Amino acid sequence: MGEFCSKIIRTKNPNQESSSLRVSRESYDSKILISTGSFGQLGFGLASLMRKRFGRDNVIMSDIVKPQASVINSGPFAYIDVLDPKSIDSVVVQHGIDWIIHFSALLSSIGEKNVARAIQVNIGGLHNVFEVAHRHNLSIFVPSTIGAFGPESPRNVPTPDFCVQRPKTIYGISKVHAELLGEYFHHKNKLDFRSLRLPGIISADSQPGGGTTDYAVDIFHHAYQNGSYECYLKADTRLPMMFIDDCLRSIIEFMETPEELLAQRTYNIHAIDFTPNELAQAIRQYVPNFEIKFNPDSRQSIADTWPQILNDSAARNDWNWKPQYNLNRLCQAMFVKISQMKGFSKHIDPNALETAIQDQQILMEINKLDSVNDDRQHAIVSN
Repeated sequence: MGEFCSKIIRTKNPNQESSSLRVSRESYDSKILISTGSFGQLGFGLASLMRKRFGRDNVIMSDIVKPQASVINSGPFAYIDVLDPKSIDSVVVQHGIDWIIHFSALLSSIGEKNVARAIQVNIGGLHNVFEVAHRHNLSIFVPSTIGAFGPESPRNVPTPDFCVQRPKTIYGISKVHAELLGEYFHHKNKLDFRSLRLPGIISADSQPGGGTTDYAVDIFHHAYQNGSYECYLKADTRLPMMFIDDCLRSIIEFMETPEELLAQRTYNIHAIDFTPNELAQAIRQYVPNFEIKFNPDSRQSIADTWPQILNDSAARNDWNWKPQYNLNRLCQAMFVKISQMKGFSKHIDPNALETAIQDQQILMEINKLDSVNDDRQHAIVSN
């Protein structure tokens, strides 16, 4: 990973003891990245960001289904079936891949309905990807999850990186397996393996994909369209969550971090935490008459085994992780995006929506300025 970020400047952050990193993008020019399972919640958004940052042709999307024209037009695409190691190997050799971002997996509630298939994809597919990465000396990022913890994990305090895990779903078990296997390959073969334990990810432009935290996506669409929602979790079920922009940024920043600064291979990351009832209260700032009913189903038993808050102090100290979206900003971003997608809604407060649009525009301008400053810093480093 050292050559992946060959030029860095370390600048002291007065708010914390660790160093914030400025990484030269020049060192990415020759690196080729590919993501498996690119048509899931994170794949397309991450590819879009990485192409802007590292070059359109340097980031390849892959999946097992026929891509839409918009995907083909956005940049390189390759067919990869993670259950077929020859499929992975062929693409890696053909495109000269340096990094694999392995998204392919069946999520928590879907996996419980089809355990055999989840074992095939989440564990068998993972083994194939690791073998190819090892054979060709690739770096690999595999997302983990709050589902990697279990009922014996600490839940009354922020759950730490290292503790008893013992998850109760095949999805969580497969992710613990990925964490441990990745660490094995790292210590045994010096494989550059990295993983982040992600909270529930919230985004407006992706459909719920079978996760236990999906209510926090679905609720916004129902609030905007219908003014009401029936939740499959109890009102007081607290879970860690994160807006997708923070999630994608965390992955890129983590991958950019020079390997010598990482004290461990798997990190917790945290942004916000809330209950369905607290989220409903926040939504009422934009949908004043929003109504919610609670009808817990089998997903409640899964949520009851997961952390309420993640302790991500190691990520903040080692590679300067810091989320940008709190609960209010999350609601703003979701309703602004949904309004752009779906048009007028009689349920939304137009004044609150207008304020949200203005605040989001300000945030975008701040991020643009930060990006310009980063570019200038990179230019200084390059020279």
